Amino acid sequence: MTAQYLVNRTYKVTKGSIVLMHAAAGGVGLILCQWANHLGATVIGTVGSKDKAELAKKNGCHHTILYRDEDFVARVKEITSGKLCDVVYDGIGKTTFPASLDCLRPLGYFVSFGSASGQIDAFNINILQTKGSLFATRPTLNHYVAKREDLVSCAKDLFDKVGSGAVKIPVNQTYKLKDAQKAHKELEGRDTTGSSILVP
Repeated sequence: MTAQYLVNRTYKVTKGSIVLMHAAAGGVGLILCQWANHLGATVIGTVGSKDKAELAKKNGCHHTILYRDEDFVARVKEITSGKLCDVVYDGIGKTTFPASLDCLRPLGYFVSFGSASGQIDAFNINILQTKGSLFATRPTLNHYVAKREDLVSCAKDLFDKVGSGAVKIPVNQTYKLKDAQKAHKELEGRDTTGSSILVP
């Protein structure tokens, strides 16, 4: 549902949109890449390894950037021939900011929906003006589904997309509930891809 509201309400992705997705091989990343691709966007994703790059490509990402080896801003400029992105979806936070803003065209959208590397501190709002009158938001699912009708609509759209095959939900790790600590460590260490589930 996070991917649903990000591509449909926070920034309305349409045919021709250029999207940058950080952590494209993560749980939200793999779903969002598929969904944005389905809507007709060009999807660029940052990943931490060649294996994750292949996984992201299999899930709708057109271009991958190995952020440990490449300057992601320079690569975005190269991939887009200098046009830059309409929106950056960033669940990483501290280590990708403020460079993410340099990937956006004037009037572009910076959507910070997570902080895997730590929160963004001391955000100077004037930086949005100097980098092209950008928009920035820090959304969370709870606000997007606070009303019953929004919850039902969001869930229906998600299940419709999954049911049609346009979006698949990759569950790549399953942990016993007693191994929750291990699951958290692997998530924090970026050793996972796609979704992780805990079972009794």
